[in-house]
Amino acid sequence: MGDRRLSRELALQALFSLDVNKSDPAKGLEEFCAQREDELTDMVRPFFLDIVEGVLAAEDAIDGLLNKYSKNWKLSRMPVVDRNIMRIATFELLKRSDIPPSVSINEAVEIGKKFGTRDSGSFINGVLDRIRLLEGFE
Repeated sequence: MGDRRLSRELALQALFSLDVNKSDPAKGLEEFCAQREDELTDMVRPFFLDIVEGVLAAEDAIDGLLNKYSKNWKLSRMPVVDRNIMRIATFELLKRSDIPPSVSINEAVEIGKKFGTRDSGSFINGVLDRIRLLEGFE
């Protein structure tokens, strides 16, 4: 597994934990990093932190886009895994112009297939593709 994929998967796990536990983000992130110290190598940690801190900082804008483009799904009713995978990919679309949108979406779909339900990949792809097309991310 590549360093960026591992960073995204660990970011998903950290964001999932913060989402479910509703803990103080700084304290929760610190605890997560302490527990996963071996996996958060010098090659993984910077991108991991960029994702987690970026998602938390832009959560209102990200969630606004997810609410706008998820047909018949309120954010609060989405599976927690899917919601956080899409937050990561939407953050990348909004803030990481160095990552092609197709890469962000493909990574999200693959991570969704690994950590989500049988339908996660297609659901994630549909929502993120609408965001990409209708918000003009090319």
